[in-house]
Amino acid sequence: MSDVAVRNGGPDELVAVMRVLDAGLLEMAASEVRDRLETGDCLVADASGRVVGVLVLDGDYVEAVAVSQSRRGRGIGTTLVETALDRQGRLVAEFDAGVRPFYESLGFAIEPADDGRPDGRLRGILDRSHDPS
Repeated sequence: MSDVAVRNGGPDELVAVMRVLDAGLLEMAASEVRDRLETGDCLVADASGRVVGVLVLDGDYVEAVAVSQSRRGRGIGTTLVETALDRQGRLVAEFDAGVRPFYESLGFAIEPADDGRPDGRLRGILDRSHDPS
């Protein structure tokens, strides 16, 4: 992770951010991502000027988190989430069961997403304000 820095993405990085999201099979409208970049609600993991990870926020809600396939398993996603948590103090995410281990490893309290959908999605909440440490 030492060669990767997490920072706010800029509007000029829309194409790079969309590439990482698309490679992670995450569907987000480019217009929505552009808005998040313009408001400072899109964190990027930068490796020598190349976007290799992305976390998109809407308040404390994690809309998407993705890391380039060649960089997965190196702590980049964890660092993106920790940076977002430092900023927000609390994070909420909805996700498929396949990525549950990632969210569990970060300490998210996980429950079924209670929105009536039969797709088995989960909701996780990570709230630093309730952390006794």
